[in-house]
Amino acid sequence: MTLPLPSGDFQAYLFDCDGTIADSMPLHYLAWKQALDEWKCVFPEDLFYAWGGRPVADIIVTLNEQQGLAMPIEAVTRRREDHYLRLLPQLTAVPDVLRHIHDAHQRLPIAVVSGSTRESVTASLGTLDLLEKFDVLVCAEDYAKAKPDPEAFLLAAQLLHVEPSACLVFEDTDLGIRAATAAGMASVRVPQPRRA
Repeated sequence: MTLPLPSGDFQAYLFDCDGTIADSMPLHYLAWKQALDEWKCVFPEDLFYAWGGRPVADIIVTLNEQQGLAMPIEAVTRRREDHYLRLLPQLTAVPDVLRHIHDAHQRLPIAVVSGSTRESVTASLGTLDLLEKFDVLVCAEDYAKAKPDPEAFLLAAQLLHVEPSACLVFEDTDLGIRAATAAGMASVRVPQPRRA
């Protein structure tokens, strides 16, 4: 299957990382499970996918509220990240998105716009040998308001010196698509490889 693009004279491509460039969601779910098991917290897989794009801290707070737990946000976040980094050798790219990255590289400015930490994003892209393909990385530490707020996408457009209306966003979550729309950008929905 080839990922169809909307028509338009796009001057930049903005890619989400997890679930869009990297087929990392199954690994992220495994990392979540391993981290949460230490606190006897349950996180069903369907809920994990339904919450795609939510900040890690929000997820931990909500799970604490739902299950009457008091998991420390920073400790759980760090453990989850550590587990994910250990799973990286299993990481693969999403083939259709990879083709668009290679096609755009050195033809258009391209950026990653992710809700994950810079450490996680650079580790994933490095594992996939894609880090050098991107002109700009906008990661969780770089903005205040998470998707569906458009802040991260607007920041990427500004850093690339491209008008938001001339950007095309590649995203796999509802929150990401809503953020792109709020930024005045066209978007492409990337189906989850294992859930298409």
